[in-house]
Amino acid sequence: MNDVTSPEAPQAATEIDTDTLGAIELAIEAVLFAAAEPVAPRDLKAACEDLGEIDQPTLDQAIGRLQERYADRAIELVRTAGGYRFRVRARFSATVQAAQPERPARLSRALLETLAIIAYRQPVTRAEIEAVRGVAVSSGIMRTLQEREWVRVVGHKEVPGRPALYATTRTFLDDLGLKRLEELPPLDAIRDLADVASDAGFTLAPPEDDANGQLRLEPAPESDDDTR
Repeated sequence: MNDVTSPEAPQAATEIDTDTLGAIELAIEAVLFAAAEPVAPRDLKAACEDLGEIDQPTLDQAIGRLQERYADRAIELVRTAGGYRFRVRARFSATVQAAQPERPARLSRALLETLAIIAYRQPVTRAEIEAVRGVAVSSGIMRTLQEREWVRVVGHKEVPGRPALYATTRTFLDDLGLKRLEELPPLDAIRDLADVASDAGFTLAPPEDDANGQLRLEPAPESDDDTR
């Protein structure tokens, strides 16, 4: 899975003294450390208002400096669709899980199949999802996907009955660590649901290990080479 680990736009930053740039860097670090979700660039700029007007090149420069400071640390600064965030590097994920064991989230195979179809064929109606899967899609599955904020209704198809059209959300991209849909792997490159789960940062546990016939998904390590 690919995350953006370097700022965009090779524009020249406004002339700014080293002390102010360092203060901006520290302010960004504090905001990202405290944030539970990715922080958009505009919000990072707003957080630094007391340091003067921050343009995009200056913000990029401060973020670049911060990323360099964390280059050899267990934490890295990455960018997803929702903005910037800190995360634990892949090689330390097992260490963190051992210290903070949690019950893995459970997603049914039907739900995972439905999500994959929406992601690759969006916008798509429920009937079109059912045509691909070959079986009915329960209201519970659609409700769960919307409650998790991975899927939303984006309109209605102009056919009799005007069925709802479903598409994925920015939260879906954030949870996959992606910035845009184009970064999803090609559909023909995905062999099975284990690959889909892996792209979402999970591993697909054996069905027999699940008490209710569901597939247990557990965090999977990400490659440290997955950078842009």
